[in-house]
Parts: sequence; structure tokens; C-alpha cells
Amino acid sequence: MSAYNEEAYENALIELFQNMGWEHIYGPDIERDWHSPLYDSVLENSIRRLNPKAAPAAIDEALLKLRHFENAELKKKNALFMDYLQNGIEVSFSANGETKSDITYIADFENAGKPGDKNSYILANQWTFIENSNKRPDILLFLNGLPVCLFELKSPSREQTDASEAYTQIRNYIHEIPSMFIYNCICVMSDQLTSKAGTITSGEDRFMEWKLQRSSPRKTKDGNLESKAFADFTTFFEGIFQKERLLDIIKNFICFNNEGVNSYKILAGYHQYFAVRKAKRGMPSPRSSQQAVLRSPFCGLKRRPQRLLQNNLSRFKFLYTVKQTL
Repeated sequence: MSAYNEEAYENALIELFQNMGWEHIYGPDIERDWHSPLYDSVLENSIRRLNPKAAPAAIDEALLKLRHFENAELKKKNALFMDYLQNGIEVSFSANGETKSDITYIADFENAGKPGDKNSYILANQWTFIENSNKRPDILLFLNGLPVCLFELKSPSREQTDASEAYTQIRNYIHEIPSMFIYNCICVMSDQLTSKAGTITSGEDRFMEWKLQRSSPRKTKDGNLESKAFADFTTFFEGIFQKERLLDIIKNFICFNNEGVNSYKILAGYHQYFAVRKAKRGMPSPRSSQQAVLRSPFCGLKRRPQRLLQNNLSRFKFLYTVKQTL
């Protein structure tokens, strides 16, 4: 047997994420409810930390909404969760005999990866979850106790398996443990030689690599000249999962397309991400572009448009780019 097998690759990724500031836990060591997809104790602590002035009843209502979704197909549940994550959870509660409303946030986008960051970042390997059957994904990324990313790995040394088999396994997970994917933002399939990211609705051909943006051979993360080479696994994982980058992608570069009969979830490609980020540096202020945003038919502005405009139009420009390429 080759010394560099799937376990060795998994351990290499764990080390890479620890170097990026993620906490690592080994699933079997954690006492928890194996029938819950959430890391509940971390979730509760995170929501209270993120909303220090919120009424206890507001926190309880937000937790209730996160744990219990009305019966609907997985895509609709996931779309609702993405709205909670990107924009906050609208809650109503009683206080002093009155019904009050508030917004409870479940992620700190403003300070992600910076001093004052209030988020919890945990990588868990071999995390068992029981629903239709007992499954144990290779790696899960928990943002504030929410399983927002799932990685399925295959051995880089086995000729019989490759990243395509990892995609098949992800589809099997979606069927067998669907509740895990209510909270999913990004799915990853990787055999080290090939690493690609997609969403719960992506066909295998829609999973994408993350390539470099280079201005010189040594400056490999954010330059101007696009690399045409296939991305190695460190490029891929560092390119997407650095804390600040991941939260930016989750907030501004994931959306649902609801036009036509079928809806599907879109994750920006690396070329779209860098194009929008480059364009944003020369953009006008949100106030001067409000009308353009409000007229967008795919901007998701049915709820709280004045709050969504605070994104400095990053999501709008990404969605506009997607619209032009559909």
C-alpha cells in the first residue's frame, strides 16, 4: 500500500487549515447528538457572542428557526438558510407585553479574518451524522457551529478512484443525510491532483477549480495575470478557504437562480470572483447606484432591500456577470 493514501491526504489538509487559523477537532472525540447536523454547543455560544445586545427570546427564536425548517424540498430549505446566513434572521418575540421584532445575525462578515473577528472556525474530520443512514463525511467546515462546507476526499495514489468518485459520494450523502445540506454553502471533491468546488445543485461538470491570479511567480493569491495551469491543492484550498475570502464568497458570491422551471444554486468561479473584486475598486458608491440594483430582476431584494444595498454592490455585480453568461 502506498504511504500517501487518503488518510495522509486528509491529515495534510488538516495541517493546511490549522496554518490558516482553523481549529481542528476529531469527530469521534466530541460528545454530541449524532442525529443533529449542527455543532449545537458552538452554535449557541456563537449566536450569543454575535448578538450581545439581543434579547434572550430573540436568540431562542433564531435558534428555533435554524433547527427547524418547514417541510419543503432541500433546495428551498437551503435557499432560506442562505438568506439567514447572508442577511440575518428576522425574529419576533414578546417583551413587556408587546410583540417586538429584531434581526439576529449568525456570521460576522465585517471582521472575518481580521482583529475583532467574532466567528468560530472549526474543521472536523470523521464527523458521523445519522439520518436515513449512518454517514461520516471526510471533512466538514463549521462556521459558528453550522456545517457550511463538506469535503469528500479520494486517495491520490489509487488508480481505481478519482475526484469523480468523490462527486458520486457527495450525491449519495445528499440522499442519505439531506439535513446536513440544508446548511451547506460549498461542496468540495478532491483527490489532491484535482480539487473542485460546487453547490448542492451542481452537476459534476459545474464543479470548478480555483486557479491563481498572478502578478509574479512568487505572488500567487491576488494579482492581475490569470494562471492557466491547473490548480494544485494548496492553491485551491488557500484560494477559497482563507477566512476573509470564504466569508466574502459566502456573503457576495453565492446565489440562487430562480428563473424558468428549474432553480439552481450558483457559486462564483475564480474568474468571476477576481473580475468583480477588480471592478469593485472602481465602482461608484452604493447610494449612486441604488436604482440599478433595485431594478435587477435577480438580486433577491424582496426582503430588506435597504440592508442588501450595504454590500457595496458586490453581489449585484456577480449576479449581473452570471446573468450575462447563462
